This record gives sequence, C-alpha cells and structure tokens, in this order.
Amino acid sequence: MASLHGPKAKLMRRFGEVLIPRPKYQKILEKRPYPPGDHGKEKQYRSGRRSDYATQLEEKQKLSFIYNIRERQLRKYFLRARRLPGATGGNLIALLERRLDNMIYRAGFAATVWAARQLVTHGHVVVNGARNNLPSYLVKPGDTFAISERMRKNVHIVESVESMLTPPTYIAVNPEQVSATFVRIPERKEVPVQINEQLVVEFYTRLT
Repeated sequence: MASLHGPKAKLMRRFGEVLIPRPKYQKILEKRPYPPGDHGKEKQYRSGRRSDYATQLEEKQKLSFIYNIRERQLRKYFLRARRLPGATGGNLIALLERRLDNMIYRAGFAATVWAARQLVTHGHVVVNGARNNLPSYLVKPGDTFAISERMRKNVHIVESVESMLTPPTYIAVNPEQVSATFVRIPERKEVPVQINEQLVVEFYTRLT
C-alpha cells in the first residue's frame, strides 16, 4: 500500500493535536491553533457533543496517520488482533508497533515514520543480516534490524542517531552499529502513542 502523502502539520491541525513529536509541528500548531481551510479561524475546534461514530472515526484516522498506513491495512490488522488472545485494542497497537518501518523510527534511525518507510522501501534496511524492503514486515522478538553499512554515514541517518531520544524498553539499540534488537512484545502502557484504541475497536466492531 502507498504511503500517506501531503502536509503532515495540516492533518494534525485538523485533529487539533500534535501526533508526531517534532518541534516544528509543535510550533506550527501553536502558531495556528485552528483547523485548516479558508474558514478555519471562524470554526475553531468543535466543543459541542459529537456522535459516538464521529469520535470513533477520528480516533481511527489518528491511528492510521501515526503509523502511516491506509484504511484497508488497518482493518486487516484489527481482524488479526481480534483473533489473538487478550485485549483486542492492545493487540492492535502491538501489531502496528512491530512493523519494520515503525521499528526503524522507534530505534531513532529516522526522524519520522515516513522517512523510515523510505529507508525500508529503498533497500537500506537489513533484518537478521538479510535485506528487507517490506515496511509492513512484522519484526519478531529476537530479530535484529539495522541500517545497511553503505547508508550509515548518510547525513540524515547520522543526524537522527546523534539526536536520538531514549528508545522504548522493548528495543535494545546499538548506536555505533546503527542496529537494534526487538526484545519483546510491548505492553500497551509502554507504547508512546496517545490513542484511545478502544474507540478504534468499537468503530470496526460495529462494521462487522
């Protein structure tokens, strides 16, 4: 499936919150704290009661945006999560978190999940020593993934690694080798995604 395109800040202004923690997005939303469009300033953000469907739909759209996937993909992940033992919402987040492009982003090797996807699709990522160009590949506990040796000195990779934040505890990162190991399936509380996944589950449940 194709990657999501278009201005990221514009989409976040529509949601009314910063979904990708980057300073430039924070500044844009602080400067223009209203929805995009010709009448954005007049509309502001809706404060009245919204229907359950509208709330669920928006949360689903946020989740799709954060992980850079399309509706069809997200629905497939939901159906898979529902078949797994445990809470469907937690299973859904865990599955999305295990995507290879997201792992590259979480490890700090790319500034955004969009940049991480590009690295994967262009063949610059290896998993367990073999090149892997599938952004949707689900990394398994114990898998090691890394940026290919010829890309490790790329200015964008170097900049991302140098400005790397503390990675999640379920990923062990080796900055010198620009590699990381997926240690274990994360618990929901460990995943740095501000989403009410139960609303997403309710959205899809009403359609099935």
